[in-house]
Amino acid sequence: MARDRRPRFVVRIQEFLRSYTAGMNSRDLQRLFQRDAANAYAVLTREHAQEPEPKRGLRRLFHRARLAFLGLSYKLSPARRLVFALALLCLLFGFTGDLQVAFDNQKVRILIDFSPFWFTLSFLALVYLLALELVDRIRVRDELEVARELQAALLPRDMPVVPGWSFAHSYRTANEVGGDYYDLMTLQDGRVGLIVGDASGHGMAAGLVMAIANTTLKTALDLDPSPERVAALLNRAIWRIGTRRTFMSIFYAVLDPRTGSLEFVSAGHPYPFIRREDGRIEELGSGGLPLGMRENLPLEARTVELQPGDLLAFYTDGLAEAIDTQGRAFSYERIAQILGEGGAPWVVHDQILASFDLHTRDEPLRDDLTLMVMSRLPPVPVAVTSGATTAPAAVSS
Repeated sequence: MARDRRPRFVVRIQEFLRSYTAGMNSRDLQRLFQRDAANAYAVLTREHAQEPEPKRGLRRLFHRARLAFLGLSYKLSPARRLVFALALLCLLFGFTGDLQVAFDNQKVRILIDFSPFWFTLSFLALVYLLALELVDRIRVRDELEVARELQAALLPRDMPVVPGWSFAHSYRTANEVGGDYYDLMTLQDGRVGLIVGDASGHGMAAGLVMAIANTTLKTALDLDPSPERVAALLNRAIWRIGTRRTFMSIFYAVLDPRTGSLEFVSAGHPYPFIRREDGRIEELGSGGLPLGMRENLPLEARTVELQPGDLLAFYTDGLAEAIDTQGRAFSYERIAQILGEGGAPWVVHDQILASFDLHTRDEPLRDDLTLMVMSRLPPVPVAVTSGATTAPAAVSS
């Protein structure tokens, strides 16, 4: 083995640079100075967004700089705001503290001596503020991680075994805590309750709505699992939260696995697709408002019969409305197209997600994503041996 003849300090510098830049790519840098910068400016200046903006270039530049400064300052606590202002003053002193004006043959000469002391003081104050904000962010991230673990416990890891039916499912969050919700629950009479929902907003607020919906759903199933009754109880629970921006779209259904009868209620949720055994694509659902928009919502249950070989795809709008780098949505038509090709639930499920990942590429999720594909299995052929007829148990996965 050839001996590394590089000096030790060179090796250490190269190792540090590799560690420091691990995971970095050109797309991240481009996003940092384009979309991330625009998002940061929008968040910082949203309290002053109603102020009229000058049309001329220089005045508009000063106007935006003022809004950014005010937005950044007032996002800090009063004590940190004071340190931030002092840091800017020190930076100003570094430029003007040693300003000299001299007259030379009736010409004005301006001599500027940049003071290292004031620049150093300003730099240290800004780094100190940055360290405090990073510590706060780490603490919030730790708390969100705990919330993420608790939320994950509310979602199904493994679907219950339903003879004659097969399921495939997945869930992705745009933030540490998501607002999508889905579950498959075996009822006392042998039927199966199925729900897919999407709470308004993102992050912790949406996660809280999702947790409230989960708790209410478990209670509602014990009282009366019928779709209209469950949806009414969920609507009442979300309405009582009391904010206009809090609502949740759901598709809730009760399946009789023996007959294939699916009774459902849709409240503002994207329509699931059915691929019939002969290849026809149908939509489930009807128009309506999401839960929580009104105290009393008109909710009407419908019933559809599922035949052996039928495929169903349930999803949230984070799948269909995800956009690529050119602003094009993945689209509901694309979901229906892949479903129309048929196949086992896990095959269709993986094909949809593979096409989704190819569509979005390295773009981060902007909304939570839930996908569940289910199918009624064809009947198992009856085996006849020695004059005796035996029927194997139904297969499920």
